[in-house]
Amino acid sequence: MKIQRALISVSNKSGLVEFARELEKQGVEIISTGGTAKLLREEKIKATDISTFTGFPEILEGRVKTLHPKVHGALLYLREDKEHEAAAREHGIEPIDLVVVNLYPFEETIVKPGVKLAEAIAQIDIGGPSMLRSASKNYQSVTVVVDPADYQAVLDEMRDKKGETTLKLRERLAIKAFITTSAYDRAIATYLNEKQQTETSFSISLPLVSRLRYGENPHQKAALYGNFPEHFEKLHGKELSFNNLLDISAAADLIDEFPEPTVAILKHTNPCGVGSDPDLREAWLKAFHTDKQAPFGGIIVVNRPLDLPLAKAITEIFSEVIIAPEFAPDARALLQKKKNLRLMRALRPAAVPNEKPEHDLCSIRGGILVQDKDAAELGNIATKVVSKRPPSRNEMAAMIFGWRVVKHVKSNAIVYAGADRTLGIGAGQMSRVDASRIAVWKATEAGLSLQGSAVASDAFFPFPDGLIAAAEAGATAAIQPGGSVRDDEVIAAANERKVAMVFTGVRHFRH
Repeated sequence: MKIQRALISVSNKSGLVEFARELEKQGVEIISTGGTAKLLREEKIKATDISTFTGFPEILEGRVKTLHPKVHGALLYLREDKEHEAAAREHGIEPIDLVVVNLYPFEETIVKPGVKLAEAIAQIDIGGPSMLRSASKNYQSVTVVVDPADYQAVLDEMRDKKGETTLKLRERLAIKAFITTSAYDRAIATYLNEKQQTETSFSISLPLVSRLRYGENPHQKAALYGNFPEHFEKLHGKELSFNNLLDISAAADLIDEFPEPTVAILKHTNPCGVGSDPDLREAWLKAFHTDKQAPFGGIIVVNRPLDLPLAKAITEIFSEVIIAPEFAPDARALLQKKKNLRLMRALRPAAVPNEKPEHDLCSIRGGILVQDKDAAELGNIATKVVSKRPPSRNEMAAMIFGWRVVKHVKSNAIVYAGADRTLGIGAGQMSRVDASRIAVWKATEAGLSLQGSAVASDAFFPFPDGLIAAAEAGATAAIQPGGSVRDDEVIAAANERKVAMVFTGVRHFRH
C-alpha cells in the first residue's frame, strides 16, 4: 500500500531532516509532535501538529499527546476489512501508513553521574513504545521505523515501488521495533529494580549477532547474541567458533588488568603465561617460556599495537586467535599469511567510564545465576601485610603481578610469579596443594627457578601445608585472601620460613 501519511516523533534527530524532505517530495503528509515538528518547520518542511490531527490538545506538559484513538485507530485498523473500514469512517479515523519514532533517552540519562530518580522517571517514554507496538502489530499495512539507519532502506523501496514498501521490509522493521521496546522496558525495570532494592525478576533480550557452526562440541547448536561487534573487529581469518569467543572474552578480561605493555597466552580460558616488558617481543618470551607446550593452538592477546618483531616471534607456533588494539601494517601482512589464524582488533576496554558494570550469567538446571562481574580492586597491599617480615619492593611487584593473573585462572588456582612474568600456573584442581604441585611442575618443565618468587592463591590456604609447599618450592612471598580458621597457623608457618605474606581480604573463585 502506498505511504500517504506519516507520523514522525523522534528524540534522536540524526538524518531526520533529509528523510522528511524526501517524504515530502513523494507527496507524503507529515504529522508530528513537539520538538520534532518545530525542527521540520524550521527546515521549511510542512508538518501538521498531532493536536490538529486528533482534535485534542497536548496536555500534562506533553505527557499525553499521541495516546488517542485517532492515532492508534489509524495504526491498528485492518485495511480492506469491511468492519474496520466502516468503524474508521464512522469515527473520522484517517490511516497512518508510516510511523517514525525513537524513544526518550532513558539509558543515556541513567548513566550520567549523580542522576536523580525523578530525572530518570521523566525519561520513561509512554507514547513512543505504544505507537511502535501498534504500528508493528499491523505491519501488514504499516511501516515502522525506530532506527535512523533504516531511513534509506524505506526511501529506496518507496522510490522503486511507487511509494510502497515490501512486506519483507515491514516485517523486519516491525521485529526490530519489538526488540527495541523490549530492551527499553528491560532497562527501565532493571534500573528501578536496583534503585528500589528489590529482586522481583531478571530478564534479558539481545539481538542476534550470528549463528555459529556449532557450540562447544559439534553436536551442540549455538549462536552469538549481544553487542560483540562493538568490542571486537575481525580483521582476518576463519569464522569464529563458540570456543574462540569464550577464549577471546577471557583474554580481553585478563589483559585489561595490566596498564604496562603486556602479552598473555591463554588456552581454554586459562592463562598459560603472562609477561610484561616495554619491548613486546621480550614480553612475549616471558609469557611463552612459562609453558612452551600449552600455547599450541591457543589465544594470544597484547595491550599495545602489535609490531613486526612480536609478529615474527608469534608465527613460530600455531595459534587460533591473536588480539590487539591495533596491528602494524607489516605485522598484519605477515600474520595474514596464515589463513587459519584469526586476527581480532580490540575496540575498547571492558571497563568504559560511565557504563554500568556488566553481569556474569551462568545457566543452571531450572534457572540462571546472575552476579556482578568480579571487578574488586586490590588496593594498597602495603597496609595488608600479616607476616613479621614485610615484602621487598620486588616481592611486592611480584605479588601484584601474580594476583592480577590468578584472578583469571580456574579454581583452585595457584600462580608463581616474578615482578614482570608468570613462572608457574596451576589451574582447576580439587586441592589447592595439587594446584601448587602442578604450578611447580610446570615451572620445572620450563626450566624456570621459583627462588625468590611470589605465590598467589585465589582463595585462602585452609592449612599451612599449601604455604609450606610454596616456600619449599622457593617462594619468598605469598598473597592470598585470608579468612581461614587456621590463618594463625598459616601466618606462623610463613614467619618460620621468613615468607612475607599479604592478606587481600578479597577472594577470586572462578568456576
